[in-house]
Amino acid sequence: MNNEKESFLKRKNVIISFKRYGIDAMGSMALGLFASLLIGTIINTIGQNVCPGSFVSEKLLEIGGYATSVTGAAMALAIGYALQAPPLVMYSLCAVGGTINEDDHMFGLTCAKKYGGVYVPPHQAVIHQFAREMLAGGGKMILGSDSHTRYGALGTMAMGEGGPELVKQLLNKTYDIKMPDVIGIYLDGEPIKGVGPQDVALAIIGATFANGYVNNKVMEFVGPGVEKLSADFRIGIDVMTTETTCLSSIWKTDDKIKEFYEIHGRSEDYKELKPGETAYYDGCVEIDLSEIRPMIAMPFHPSNTYTIDELKANLDDILADVEKKAQISLDGKVPYTLRDKVIDGKLYVEQGIIAGCAGGGFENICAAADILKGKSIGADAFTLSVYPASTPIYMELAKNGVLAGLLETGAVVKTAFCGPCFGAGDTPANNAFSIRHTTRNFPNREGSKIQNGQISSVALMDARSIAATAANKGFLTSAEDYTGGYTGQKYFFDKTIYDNRVFDSKGIADPGVEIQFGPNIKDWPEMAALPENLIVKVVSEIHDPVTTTDELIPSGETSSYRSNPLGLAEFTLSRKDPAYVGRAKEVQKAQKAIQEGKCPVEALPEMKPVMDVIKKDYPNVSKENLGVGSTIFAVKPGDGSAREQAASCQKVLGGWANIANEYATKRYRSNLINWGMLPFLIKEGELPFANGDYLFFPQIRKAVEEKDDVIRGYVVGAEGLKEFEVALGELTDDEREIILKGCLINYNRK
Repeated sequence: MNNEKESFLKRKNVIISFKRYGIDAMGSMALGLFASLLIGTIINTIGQNVCPGSFVSEKLLEIGGYATSVTGAAMALAIGYALQAPPLVMYSLCAVGGTINEDDHMFGLTCAKKYGGVYVPPHQAVIHQFAREMLAGGGKMILGSDSHTRYGALGTMAMGEGGPELVKQLLNKTYDIKMPDVIGIYLDGEPIKGVGPQDVALAIIGATFANGYVNNKVMEFVGPGVEKLSADFRIGIDVMTTETTCLSSIWKTDDKIKEFYEIHGRSEDYKELKPGETAYYDGCVEIDLSEIRPMIAMPFHPSNTYTIDELKANLDDILADVEKKAQISLDGKVPYTLRDKVIDGKLYVEQGIIAGCAGGGFENICAAADILKGKSIGADAFTLSVYPASTPIYMELAKNGVLAGLLETGAVVKTAFCGPCFGAGDTPANNAFSIRHTTRNFPNREGSKIQNGQISSVALMDARSIAATAANKGFLTSAEDYTGGYTGQKYFFDKTIYDNRVFDSKGIADPGVEIQFGPNIKDWPEMAALPENLIVKVVSEIHDPVTTTDELIPSGETSSYRSNPLGLAEFTLSRKDPAYVGRAKEVQKAQKAIQEGKCPVEALPEMKPVMDVIKKDYPNVSKENLGVGSTIFAVKPGDGSAREQAASCQKVLGGWANIANEYATKRYRSNLINWGMLPFLIKEGELPFANGDYLFFPQIRKAVEEKDDVIRGYVVGAEGLKEFEVALGELTDDEREIILKGCLINYNRK
């Protein structure tokens, strides 16, 4: 590593080793799960194909799996029946706490009744907390349609994927994935007073995201430091591993995890997972927990991390750096500054939020209440909102007096809802600064509407430091400054509310139930198969280092359209490139004409000179063997949410491909494939094309069928065809067939 990188990592108190590691008493917990997971079928030989030291090989045949589906399109795609091939069993779960469309809720409930599933009503639980409380188990696997599907601290291998990947499982298909590398996360020491799980998580994210060290790899948490952490603390770290872009995470388990299952009335679900005597890793991250200090992730990414002390000591320089990043993230569309928040050398924030699957845990809220006890958040601009992660947590906070104590300070305690995490609640005022114990701080995740000139921003912090800031009436404060004690309230889980409100079919379908639709629940439009030859127009060009799924399709107010493919598509790239939708629709006219047996040039006259150039070298190209659509270029798209809509919205607007130097996550690339889009890769450097150019890919269908390593395309210009090369990367045979058929829906259509 160069000196700059070494200095950076040292500052985060995280040590990365860029070599293959062999460590005594550490095991490859995760590896065996990925060779091939066949839903409905047990592969008896898989345990022989895992890495040395893995205890998974011994336990694989005992594994149960769950598929969880959340709002909108993912829920609409879920079939909702339980497969009957023990011991590997899968259930469908509809949880709709993160949407603002009541029609979606009724749709989910009636689907759960008709097909046999579980329905968790809105505001009863954030889906991930419900999964922890009711579904996770040692040696099990959970596949969920949300990127923060992470239950590794409980001994459950959990991954977030787009909805179509869940559909495959519900249709008894395989989950195909290349064997991932495994990175040992070696924890030593013990956190100091005032340091919470978000602090540890941000230190890891800050050290690993930018260099891609754990990208699409499995993080395996081991070492003596694990034993020093409570179950809630481990969960708080684990859920944030998504922000490293790792594939999944898994932890060794012990008596504290056993106690977690006992508290939740599921002691039978505990399994001890521990390393073998010697195991080999593809790398290692070493963390001395005692060296971690309260952290802050400044806008606009969880990896933009500093210690709070470091920020306060270098306030002007760091704020200036954030403003520079803002010009990139916001494309200079709106004025942006944080330096106006500095008052007498101290940073003032207008909002604090403790919420969701990351911050809304019992211990986090209790610790925040301890810090705030007997204090006031003040009567100025600063506000504090707390969202418990589930109703059982909410009930216990009411029973033990913590809820009353929080309300007394001026804080507002709300229901179990993901809103602040995806921009559907507690939107700060224009130019306001919010500190949040949630999962993400991407642009617009707080609800800003850049297209309307409204912008606010979010920094990520631990609940403890948010509470310390609230006690200081909005002036940024580290929880290290709190000198009082923590009561350490014991948690008592009561699932009465779930017994009373959660619909559970017990796997029994009721075919007589009529599914209830609403005006924003629509069928998918017809999608054509991949043509023999393909013309695409570049309709957006994004050169940001990373493009998030929130930028591809915003969350927040769009949630009410998540089951309306065409309605939601109107918001595609609306905050990054507002002209995209119009450009894509214009090009789509040609493809619609082809599907109607008409001339594409007549529908889109600007194509005439394009076709004239192409026909000089390829005279046989015609509407009978041609497809026309759009494409976008982005350097590294797909960081963030697992939502398949980031791809499907492009598809329903006529998108045929993405072109990228690299895809940020496996899940986004899988979404592209499942929606029949070509995940093109192009080498870094000057692009051979520009926004507005037409690209021609002759015999593209043959290239996919024959697994060509290099695919030749041409930029169509007035002077002729200019050749360039792209690649598709590794594809399974099924993935190739999905692309050829035009999408997963076509692939499964009988």
